[in-house]
Amino acid sequence: MRIILDTDKCDGLGMCEAAAPDVFEVGTDGIVVILDDTPSENQREDVVEAIESCPVLALRLT
Repeated sequence: MRIILDTDKCDGLGMCEAAAPDVFEVGTDGIVVILDDTPSENQREDVVEAIESCPVLALRLT
């Protein structure tokens, strides 16, 4: 699995960081940073929750 971030859509609300703090972090510029864009399968549940919680649909999983 691979995480894709659309930085043009990201508002830095931090919903993804709350759901998967080992994978996402809101940077000092207010844009999310993906700490691990190819997380392990054991993180899938948290990553899916993070992606689904993004209110601006800036994240997707491939």
